[in-house]
Amino acid sequence: MISLLLVWAATVIGLGVATFLTPGIKAKSFFAFIIAATVLSLINVFIRPLLWLLTAPLSVLTFGLFVLVINALMVMLAAALVPGFEVKGFGSALLGAIIMLLVGVIVFISVALLTGTEINWYSYEYHSQRLH
Repeated sequence: MISLLLVWAATVIGLGVATFLTPGIKAKSFFAFIIAATVLSLINVFIRPLLWLLTAPLSVLTFGLFVLVINALMVMLAAALVPGFEVKGFGSALLGAIIMLLVGVIVFISVALLTGTEINWYSYEYHSQRLH
């Protein structure tokens, strides 16, 4: 449960930084922003893994860079579903996806350093390094 909250928090922080830095991504209100972050988190949990599986050969051919395209499409899908959250084109969504990726990595590394836990990047499970 904590790992899901951490993923949601990383999405909120990443989307917030992307909204602040990218001129083509706008939230008309704080409420719309929180709803967009929640919808994006749900999209990332349920839809993105299927797209990753279907586009795995293309991701391998592009050395993983196609994952950024998938993430940009997920940001655009969230914008299409949430009134008050706008993304003005694929370029803005791609820049937002790159910013969210960088912020997400920083958040996960920071949590690992601050809590003394080990991150399993494949399933977002956290295991304590201390013996119980």
